[in-house]
Amino acid sequence: MSHAEDHEGTRRDFLYYATAGAGAVTAGAAVWPLINQMNPSADVSALSSIRVDVSGVEPGTQLTVKWLGKPVFVRRRMQDEIDAARAVPLDELKIDKQSQNANKPGTDAIDENRAMDEAGEWLVMMGVCTHLGCVPLGDGAGEFGGWFCPCHGSHYDTSGRIRKGPAPENLHIPVAAFEGDELVLG
Repeated sequence: MSHAEDHEGTRRDFLYYATAGAGAVTAGAAVWPLINQMNPSADVSALSSIRVDVSGVEPGTQLTVKWLGKPVFVRRRMQDEIDAARAVPLDELKIDKQSQNANKPGTDAIDENRAMDEAGEWLVMMGVCTHLGCVPLGDGAGEFGGWFCPCHGSHYDTSGRIRKGPAPENLHIPVAAFEGDELVLG
């Protein structure tokens, strides 16, 4: 047996490993653009978290901001709005009994689970009707003193809960928190 025959298996193994490695790198290079296209674009990533100065929002008024391409209602409720929302028993909510609050998932739709603070003064909701994505009118609109979607007739109360109309869910509450006089969304 010659010296060359001793190493023939080793050279063959090397060629197999080199070919497999080159194939793996080539496959990865071909697949990476397909996977990378699923990442959010730079403009969406930049808007994934925003800070909103709420120090100028007076009781009884609402601020609408755009976040991730959608309106967000930031309402500073007056005591009569809070009392009206907290007086509604859960069994009176016929359409959606879930809070739809990303900050408190899986909770029922009582007002305490929808408000941003213990006192119930701040209400932050996505300003998109859950029926077909219209933007409801605020400032006491509708039969329940909250928001009204004129496109298809959905009525929301002062806590953003659906009370009448075709909308299947309460207005959604995004992940949000207060840091001093700023509301952080995202």
